[in-house]
Amino acid sequence: MGCGMIGVVTRRLMLLDTASLYFRAYFGVPDSVRAPDGTPVNAVRGLLDFIARLVQDHRPDELVACMDADWRPAWRVELIPSYKAHRVAEEHAEGPDEEETPDTLAPQVPVIEAVLDALGIARVGAEGYEADDVIGTLAGRARGPVDIVTGDRDLYQLVDDARRVRVLYPVKGVGTLQATDEALLREKYGVTGAQYVDFAVLRGDPSDGLPGVPGIGEKTAAQLIAEFGDLAGILAAAADPVARLTPARRRRLDESRAYLAVAPTVVRVAGDIPLPAFDPALPREPRDPAALVDLSERWGLRSPLNRLLETLGVHAPGPA
Repeated sequence: MGCGMIGVVTRRLMLLDTASLYFRAYFGVPDSVRAPDGTPVNAVRGLLDFIARLVQDHRPDELVACMDADWRPAWRVELIPSYKAHRVAEEHAEGPDEEETPDTLAPQVPVIEAVLDALGIARVGAEGYEADDVIGTLAGRARGPVDIVTGDRDLYQLVDDARRVRVLYPVKGVGTLQATDEALLREKYGVTGAQYVDFAVLRGDPSDGLPGVPGIGEKTAAQLIAEFGDLAGILAAAADPVARLTPARRRRLDESRAYLAVAPTVVRVAGDIPLPAFDPALPREPRDPAALVDLSERWGLRSPLNRLLETLGVHAPGPA
């Protein structure tokens, strides 16, 4: 599609927060969906159907499945030790952290990765970083419109109308998506995308192990940002005896200064991380047709793969 300048082509990029989507698929598709050998494949089938629906409804030119190469990076944990601590699987508490995943989901993740690779859908991660950081980097580099598909509200910080970056937040499956732009953020939270990190830091997020400032919820966080501009302005007000802050809020902010000094670095997605070379274009043909046939037969994926290939306009490979 043209963007008003001769010779310049705008390509729509879709970035998938892959783990967020396969978790939703796992809990949204019954585990009675199984491979011929009886292994549950509900997350695999659900994710393939998600991707087919997203491509059909939004017609991206490029699509990247962003991965967690490190779901709990040491540099974030060093700043806030409670970061995602409750998600660490107990049996791995003495060794490298592994995320606690349902027993029948963990074995499906390598299948998801193999299927995406055989299809030729770009799958990108970066050592020491989360999928959010991959998304932040790719959204920052994009020259055309960007749709970020995620169930993680922290990525609202990337919403930017001027750069045509929005978040598609699944409300029910991926058939019903909340298209999150600046207007919706202001209406729902009272902040802009650029203010969302400070908002999230103040509010906290128990699901990520971020304590927030005691007594400050979403409404108070938005009010403080509206009045004082940003976190730096709020902390300056807390130190100013004539600033309009209640004694309780002033005390809580003062007591939380150590947390507030490091939390923005933890919450803010990295915007310029090194990424491997990859081709984001939607595949015109499977990268590895033979592997795709094998995966389809072994895991009973013929129907969802055919639906996705048809949506992509790709001819399904047949058995050798």
